[in-house]
Amino acid sequence: MITGRFAYFRGEIVPVEQAQVPIMTHALNYGTGCFEGIRAHWNENQQQLFLFRAPEHFDRLAASAHILMMRMPHTTVQLCELTAELLRRNEHMHDAYIRPLMYKSSPIIGVRLHDLEDDFAMFTAPFGAYVEIEGAARIRTSSWRRVEDTATPARAKITGSYVNAALAKTEAMLDGYDEALMLSENGHVAEGSAENLFAVIGGKLVTPSVTDNVLAGITRATLLQLAADLIGIPTVERSIDRTELYIADEVFLCGTGAQVVPVGEIDRRQIGTGGAG
Repeated sequence: MITGRFAYFRGEIVPVEQAQVPIMTHALNYGTGCFEGIRAHWNENQQQLFLFRAPEHFDRLAASAHILMMRMPHTTVQLCELTAELLRRNEHMHDAYIRPLMYKSSPIIGVRLHDLEDDFAMFTAPFGAYVEIEGAARIRTSSWRRVEDTATPARAKITGSYVNAALAKTEAMLDGYDEALMLSENGHVAEGSAENLFAVIGGKLVTPSVTDNVLAGITRATLLQLAADLIGIPTVERSIDRTELYIADEVFLCGTGAQVVPVGEIDRRQIGTGGAG
């Protein structure tokens, strides 16, 4: 991925090649950081970028940081202004991705969260499709289970916990699928490797509850609101069994990075018509 020319690092906007962390950085060694992924959509007619729900993303970053005993250095309003300035400096005239990151920056060996320094960084990059497919995605149930809140909080976007997602994603792709379907430890549907999941079941739009160890996605919340307010389809947040998806009318994945990805096949079973609903 080619980043923009500038990044925000240690309190200032600097050339991206200067935004480097030492090899002993705590977060690099132990995964003690958290992040967000925010999209900016380029409008060719208006010749400008439109950020997708940036305040909500920064609020969630603050919540993740709090779980890791870190304090955000800026308010949500300040972070939105900083994001706009960084995008201007990088002169993106295309869809872009913004990655803000809070991390434990102390050069210390030892596993802990307390008595460590924190730091904030942010970069931007051109960004197209996260799940590169033609038509609908083929997914498989992963042998890897979704992390539990009692082990690594799934509601926080913790850098270290994305090894869980990487294991599932690589397993699925090396087996010839586009994405992974992850279950919780109790066997209920959780999400994709890094996307929330929805299914149309019995005329209702159903998605796993946040208590099933899913990320409380910003796109997920947006789709629930749009379904209720604009489309008028009933929405339900509840536990979903794996086999319910096999007989669902539609299934799709969603996320700020992934946007909306239709699912046409799960575990070699066609879903609905096999295409986008």
